[in-house]
Amino acid sequence: MKITLEDIEKVMNQAGVDYKAAKEALLKASGDAEKAIKDLQPKVCELEEDVQKLVDKVKAVVAEGNADRVQILKGDEIVLSVPVNVGIVGGILGIAAAPWALIAGAVAAFGLGCKLVVVKKDGTKDEIK
Repeated sequence: MKITLEDIEKVMNQAGVDYKAAKEALLKASGDAEKAIKDLQPKVCELEEDVQKLVDKVKAVVAEGNADRVQILKGDEIVLSVPVNVGIVGGILGIAAAPWALIAGAVAAFGLGCKLVVVKKDGTKDEIK
C-alpha cells in the first residue's frame, strides 16, 4: 500500500481534517482516498453539531448582558480573545455568525485541551462546556 502526499492532501481538503487524521484514515482504508473521505464524513458532521452547540451556549451566556470577552485557553495560555462587542457589531451589520464561528472553529481546531471561557465585566470567568 502506497500513500502519497497528494492522497493525504485530497483527504484533508475534502474531509476538512488535519494531516494526522487524513493519514490515519488512509491507513485504515488501505490507501483508498475516496473510502477514507467517506469514513471521515460522520466525524465531521458530529463535529459540526458539537461546534453549533458550543456557539449556542456562548450566545446564551453573552445574551445575559454582563459578558466582556470570550477567550480560548490552551492550558493557562490565551490562544484567542475576542471582545463581545465584536459579535454585537457583527450582528448589526448582518455577519452575526462570523465571530462565533471563528471562536467555535478555533476550539475545534485546537481540539482537546482547550477551554472556552466567557470573561464577565467584573472579571469573573465562566467556562463553557
